[in-house]
Amino acid sequence: MGHIYLMDETLSNKIAAGEVVERPASVVKELVENAIDAGSTSIDVNLEEAGLQVIQVTDNGSGMDEEDAMLSFSRHATSKISNEHDLFRIRTLGFRGEALASIASVSKVSLWTSDGVSSGTSLVLEGSHVKKQQAGALRKGTDIKVAQLFFNTPARLKYMKTIQTELGHTIDLLNRLALCNPSIAFKLSHGDQVLLHTNGRDDLQQVIAAIYGLSIAKKMIAFSGESADYRIHGYVSLPEITRASKNYITLLVNGRWVKHYGIQQSIVNAYHTFLPIGRYPLVILHIEADPYLTDVNVHPSKQQIRLSKEKELQQLVEETIRQSLRSVMRAPEIAEKPKKIITPSEQMDLWKSNSSQPTTKSPSESPPIATFNKTSETAMVKEPYEHQETFVPTIENMQAISTKEAFPELDIVGQIHGTYIVAQSVDGFYLIDQHAAQERIKYEFFREKVGDVQAIERQSLLIPLSMHYSADEALRLKEYTDKLEEIGIFLEEFGPTTFIVREHPVWFPNGFEEEIIKELIEQVLNNRKTDVKKLREEAAIMMSCKRSIKANHYLTKDDMSKLLIDLKQAEHPFTCPHGRPVIVHFSTYEIEKMFKRVM
Repeated sequence: MGHIYLMDETLSNKIAAGEVVERPASVVKELVENAIDAGSTSIDVNLEEAGLQVIQVTDNGSGMDEEDAMLSFSRHATSKISNEHDLFRIRTLGFRGEALASIASVSKVSLWTSDGVSSGTSLVLEGSHVKKQQAGALRKGTDIKVAQLFFNTPARLKYMKTIQTELGHTIDLLNRLALCNPSIAFKLSHGDQVLLHTNGRDDLQQVIAAIYGLSIAKKMIAFSGESADYRIHGYVSLPEITRASKNYITLLVNGRWVKHYGIQQSIVNAYHTFLPIGRYPLVILHIEADPYLTDVNVHPSKQQIRLSKEKELQQLVEETIRQSLRSVMRAPEIAEKPKKIITPSEQMDLWKSNSSQPTTKSPSESPPIATFNKTSETAMVKEPYEHQETFVPTIENMQAISTKEAFPELDIVGQIHGTYIVAQSVDGFYLIDQHAAQERIKYEFFREKVGDVQAIERQSLLIPLSMHYSADEALRLKEYTDKLEEIGIFLEEFGPTTFIVREHPVWFPNGFEEEIIKELIEQVLNNRKTDVKKLREEAAIMMSCKRSIKANHYLTKDDMSKLLIDLKQAEHPFTCPHGRPVIVHFSTYEIEKMFKRVM
């Protein structure tokens, strides 16, 4: 007996805070959501030291009288739900009754609030304990100040990231809440710097412009659709506006920012064939449904959600966005081909098509020449080739050749479709992908150039390039300016969230300078641990692709000969920087076997 006892309220609040209050952005989320639930039309957020020192949220919502103000800091105190049935029809952002109690347990809180009728109330709390209570101003609304976050939980404070990182999380959060509530005027300040300011005119496109810039907002397409259970609307970007991660897809369900893999994948599927591999759109998707169809009581963060009739919703999202894109792009309808038996020639064409896709193999690995070999399987085809043997490349039988000395001596025969060079040698014939071949040559050239920082020769631009980013992106760019300079990108601040580029290395591919600069900047924005070595690698690969000859480009025999001579001098001539094969070898034996000359 006597081993089990009730924890005191202070200890239980600190434990609850471990789930609710992870970082300054968590506090901002809870306070701003309370302001939204209170019917505010204007919400100001002020931070000092990214919120670790001070977080102040001021709103013009309904406010509280003295009794409610005192009760609001008690655990499980809420005005959002009153019985278990309310859990199945949640229409507010908050409902657990844990936020204020958790925040007050790990910080010093000052509260000024009034319902506009009774006298205002002022409270000062420290570690959940009320230190001071008195009458306050009569202004309707609430002003809450959270100071010295985690002052009494140093273990949690120790794991906070840099000021830029923590501030970035808060900016991202406020961006999502502003996109979710275009009728509310949001203002986010860090010290004297305003990082976000929306006008609250209920125009979602204006909010997009405030966050991502006017040029992006002009290239967003409005869409809407509905089914028996769901209504969706929002904006999607034209395919020319892409990002390197899915983080720019904002999902909002009944006014709540959530994360849902299935819906996110439906959006990506809607852009199928419209975007390059590894690129993603910028999307703001509002989903409205009866609360009975949604369950947000999954995790204290309330970002996870369960949805009824999920497949139907995913289909609605995919079809609505796809049709909106097609109406603008006039994209042709791609009908799915019926399944059929694949002939040997189709199998070979399929392999060639698949082999043209980038792989994850490191460009520095020594690649093999692909050799076609017979497999043990046969393809059952219609006349006149019943039981025809098939020939596909197998990894097990690839001939491993990886040095310059192993590069074959080739005699050029010609060119196929302006894309592949045909050459022969004593052991068969070779197909060379001219684009992949020159990519390898250019890649090794640019890799050397980018690596020699001291020798960067600069070309001045007649008209500087101007680039606008959201506030959190701008903060990260300022942090990585030195790394960008080491690969030849020289950013100059031109306002809080705008940068200009006045010059670039002379060896940047002509006509692709702006595209390369923007793509490399995105590499930094989407990889917080980007190092110079990785950036140099990405720059070299990108520039080699831009400068290389493309498919359907016919070459003279002298051009083809020069290309193969340069390729032979390459350090790794058998794959392009993306890992695709440059050369495919058809041995004499296998050719004769295909024609039944040998068994």
